[in-house]
Amino acid sequence: MSSSLNQHLLLLEKVLLLKSLSIFKETPETILSELAPLMKEEQLESDTIIFEENDPGNCMYIILSGKISIIKGGQELAVLKENEVLGELSLLDNEPRSAAAIAKTDCMLYKIDHEPFYELLDTRPEIARGFIKILCNRLRQLNERTAKGN
Repeated sequence: MSSSLNQHLLLLEKVLLLKSLSIFKETPETILSELAPLMKEEQLESDTIIFEENDPGNCMYIILSGKISIIKGGQELAVLKENEVLGELSLLDNEPRSAAAIAKTDCMLYKIDHEPFYELLDTRPEIARGFIKILCNRLRQLNERTAKGN
């Protein structure tokens, strides 16, 4: 198989992966094909610290395989797995991490850095729509939990 055909298939696989994520579900494939080249593959061994709470937030990760533990204040908040994302807020606000992330198993991730993502947002604001929906859903869930707690 030629190198260019191989790269094309990899690009297509990345676009399909992005399309499967709730953040990008409604983003057209033509736009995702501009985002896909920003994805950098990373392999991590089990127990690798991906980032610590309060580390600078400068990228997002997509889990291709494996499990990642999200920890805040020493307590596990969630375990994320294949086709889930972490650190997505860092693509938008570049603020410190609100929790730590540690590989529970060997993992294969795709990393998207803040700066090239922001440059793409300048020309493709449609990408931000998925993020806005995710943030709205999280805010609604937080409001519901807060209301039930009162």
